Amino acid sequence: MDWDYITFRSVTLAQRGERVLKQGGVGCVLLRTPRRMEAKGCGYCLRLRRRDMEVGLSLLEAQMVPYSRLYAANADGSVEEVRRDLFG
Repeated sequence: MDWDYITFRSVTLAQRGERVLKQGGVGCVLLRTPRRMEAKGCGYCLRLRRRDMEVGLSLLEAQMVPYSRLYAANADGSVEEVRRDLFG
């Protein structure tokens, strides 16, 4: 399955994001951000299906939930930071 990640600076923001996405019908899982995805080694992320990313980002922006970075998971398990327009 193709997974992507949205990172947040705090657990509170990630929880807000999770609530907004789930209320909008987008499935996601709240996780502690792995070090390889967060330069500062802190923060939380939401994992969601790639096909749901554009809708998820729109929901977060409509509810003014700030997020930090976007990551796409590769077939080999690695992740890479991506720009928002790659999901549109």
